[in-house]
Amino acid sequence: MSGWPNKFVIGLTGNIATGKSVVRRMLEHAGAFGIDADSLSHRAIEPNAPGYNKAIDAFGKYILKENGEIDRGKLGQIVFADPKGLALLEAIVHPIVRGAVDHLARSSNHRVIVIEAIKLLESPLRNQCDVIWVVTADENVQLARLKAGRGMEAATARERMSAQSSQAEKAAAADTVIENDGSIEETWEQVKRAWKKLFPKAAGETVPTHIRAALTGERTNTLQVIRARPRQAGEIADFMASSNGNQERLTSGQVVNSFGDKAFLLLQSADGLKGLLGWKVENLVARVDEIHLRKDLSIAENMPFLITEVEEASKELQCEIALLFVSPELAAHRDLWLGLGYEERLPQELTVGAWQEAALESNRKGSVMLFKQLRADRVLRPI
Repeated sequence: MSGWPNKFVIGLTGNIATGKSVVRRMLEHAGAFGIDADSLSHRAIEPNAPGYNKAIDAFGKYILKENGEIDRGKLGQIVFADPKGLALLEAIVHPIVRGAVDHLARSSNHRVIVIEAIKLLESPLRNQCDVIWVVTADENVQLARLKAGRGMEAATARERMSAQSSQAEKAAAADTVIENDGSIEETWEQVKRAWKKLFPKAAGETVPTHIRAALTGERTNTLQVIRARPRQAGEIADFMASSNGNQERLTSGQVVNSFGDKAFLLLQSADGLKGLLGWKVENLVARVDEIHLRKDLSIAENMPFLITEVEEASKELQCEIALLFVSPELAAHRDLWLGLGYEERLPQELTVGAWQEAALESNRKGSVMLFKQLRADRVLRPI
């Protein structure tokens, strides 16, 4: 039984670059509330966060950037080369993270919680989980992912990999092992089978549906906003192609791969698909990096339905802010965005390190970033 009343908790772990986050997002597609404990550990040592001064006292001002933030690269070089240094950092960060996880789990309305943590099996959090899932991958796959995805040199990547306990040890402690060496489809099938084993009465992916009536001219047109399923990848690819004009068409396989990174919300009416939005939540930041509307639709009449829905879903996930990355043409509808509570910002203007990091990661050349704060309080403030 989990450490939280009326919650079923999946503890998700695995070594670096095995694809834990992809599996967590798949569980979120299925209806779980995801908590990324590893991202929270980064936030625990941001300026004004509870672990900031403790980390400086322990490792010195050498680890600071010119702007006063802790340089995680420098800190990583210290702790991954020195087991005692790593233990010291964990003693600072882990209690803070456990407090944040407890707050998020208690505050969530979801019945199923998934906690992703690379050191889950070594943490007291293990005892608060109902089941343990371990994600594995071939070491050559891990190495390739670290080099391609994080830009690590091979020697650095191997050092990070060797600093962790063996995958075999983790797998031996698991209730479920997800092998993440192959395609997204293969991983998704494993996750679905394991989910249905835990929840036999569940139909598979949970798809929240909300219906609103939109007044269009003299008649009422019913609009539905639903969360897409991977099996709708072909329909999504076709719609993107029709709304993108001459841009290169994505294949249904590429769209399926996108489900490992984001969710899609579909705007539908009786006459078919009218719009879609690509959206993900990481580290309490909601990010929308894809918006498509049918060319003959009024942006002012239809956009609020998608944006309101993603905000409501983001608030349920306890997000602090929402960031939209839109084309200059969409951004030009300033009255619309102001009415919805958004304002143009540059990533560098965001005051919280995690917010700025998320913005820089998603910002694309030629896009305009729109910002809205969804909640006044923050999870990791000084205690």
